[in-house]
Amino acid sequence: MSRLRRMPRQQPAAQRPVRRRSYDQFCASARALDSVGDRWTLLIVRELLAGPRRYTDLHADLPGVSTDVLASRLKDMEQGGLAVRRRLPPPAAASVYELTERGHGLLPVLTALAEWGAPALTERRPTDAVRAHWFALPLLRALTGLTQEGVLEVRVDEGEFHVRTGGGAAAGPGGEPYGFGPAPRPDARITLDAELCLELGRGEVALAEAVKDGRIEVTGEGPLATELRGG
Repeated sequence: MSRLRRMPRQQPAAQRPVRRRSYDQFCASARALDSVGDRWTLLIVRELLAGPRRYTDLHADLPGVSTDVLASRLKDMEQGGLAVRRRLPPPAAASVYELTERGHGLLPVLTALAEWGAPALTERRPTDAVRAHWFALPLLRALTGLTQEGVLEVRVDEGEFHVRTGGGAAAGPGGEPYGFGPAPRPDARITLDAELCLELGRGEVALAEAVKDGRIEVTGEGPLATELRGG
């Protein structure tokens, strides 16, 4: 009579070590992709560059991502040192995710990626979602020549967002390069359409030229507004 072979006892799923995928290549690009190469990760970074966000807000502004995938990517970002989760003090009673200093270091990567991808945004497809703050990255490229530090409120048909200009654009934790909605105390405001944002991002038109031609309306009386008007 043969003996039954005892199978090794498996650990419960919650106790099993998490195995991260890796390219296993001694290369800086491969190491970077080990951290941010998964689908949705860089778009989560794009959202968190605008400031701390609750899970539900992230899910709402990432149309198409499943709850399981979003939770998994956020967990990977925490383990990789790109983001942290913290509990808001009462009476909020909610948790938010925010980027670490290393996570904020991805701003130049996202800016370069937006510049590279801008030529593909020639026509909005019927299935394309859109949020106003998604135009911040292309616009930041056009604002790099501004010397005045400040907060610029941007109004497009899709909504409002705000960006930092001058040295203030080199942001870190607590000093986001852009944010959602109107700014509490903007140094200047501009109004333009989304197509012009993309043209500026593609380098097809200069900021000063668009202001001069009346395609950008500038309001405000401070140094930033004066510089935007070419003064």
